[in-house]
Amino acid sequence: MNLRRLKAVAKKEFLHVLRDPRSLMMGIGMPMLLLFLFGYALTMDVDRVPLVVWDQGNSIESREFISRFNGSRYFDLKEHVSNYNQIEQAIDNRDALIAMVLPSDFARKISLGEPAVVQVIVDGSDPNTATIALGYADATAQTYSRQIALKQLQRSGAHSKVPSLELVPRVWYNSDMVSRNFIFPGLIAVVMMIMAAILTSLCIAREWETGTMEQLMATPVTAAELIWGKMIPYFCIGILDLLLCIGVGEFVFDVPIRGSLWLLTPLAMIFLFGALSFGMLLSIITKSQLLASQLAIVTTVLPAFLLSGFIFPIENMPLPIQTVTHIITARYFVTILRGIYLKDVGLAVLWPEMLFLVAFGLIVMAVAVRKFRKKIV
Repeated sequence: MNLRRLKAVAKKEFLHVLRDPRSLMMGIGMPMLLLFLFGYALTMDVDRVPLVVWDQGNSIESREFISRFNGSRYFDLKEHVSNYNQIEQAIDNRDALIAMVLPSDFARKISLGEPAVVQVIVDGSDPNTATIALGYADATAQTYSRQIALKQLQRSGAHSKVPSLELVPRVWYNSDMVSRNFIFPGLIAVVMMIMAAILTSLCIAREWETGTMEQLMATPVTAAELIWGKMIPYFCIGILDLLLCIGVGEFVFDVPIRGSLWLLTPLAMIFLFGALSFGMLLSIITKSQLLASQLAIVTTVLPAFLLSGFIFPIENMPLPIQTVTHIITARYFVTILRGIYLKDVGLAVLWPEMLFLVAFGLIVMAVAVRKFRKKIV
């Protein structure tokens, strides 16, 4: 490989990118737009669940019970209702996700130490959110129930004989249990995959469509020099996108990186090399910008969203789909990013993912060089 020819091809592609606002927008503007869009909009936290209450007894005990929900950050008490029709209307209008109905004898049963039944009505249109909201409601009710039972035992003088079991949770790695800390590292992988695959899938095909490929074929530039030279500018853009993503996560979304940036950077370069190589292969095979971009979306962007574990846990997918995910490079890079971001793990843990990314990049680049022919067909 001649470095002088390689430098000339890379310089030509750099000039094209700098002179073409659309390429800069796709290379830098679009990843940043996606980063902010998904960073703010995509969350799995269920907070401030809208709640309506029908308190049939309106007693001191029932108001104290309701205050446990109103004072929690997980619930937002919208209004008090007086019948089931109002509950149905609130849920239908999406003014409430969950409703509670407290019976008229709630206070009497609490004072007598008898079980008090509270009806909880939840909108099951979104089953995941409904399940989480029911879990919050059950935990709040159980806490209130234990406190009532403890007070009654203390009044009876039996508090010294009551055995107790206290569960003390300790959360590692994401101690605040904020979904953004989990989502954002995976978002970096998706953003880099989109940028790399779409941009490089157009560069070779563009030469064919504009008629400049014949001029390149008349030069002594080899296939490897042409592919590597065209890939270098986009590789630099990818590294810039990586640094911008890390900076946005640190200073805008408050997502700190627990591990080593010096380890993350070379592993990101390996992933970027494989993604760019795959985009080049698509461009070489199709020779059409439209077809190449469509194939890039289907074969890289959609799998990065759906099959990488970025949003949906791979363990919950059907077994045939889990098998398919083993060839999705974004899956391995998402694991690397979350391991470094959240757990501060090193190559002792991440070496299988690194080896796959290295093997994928080398194989795809070799196939791309072999598929490219310097001749007019």
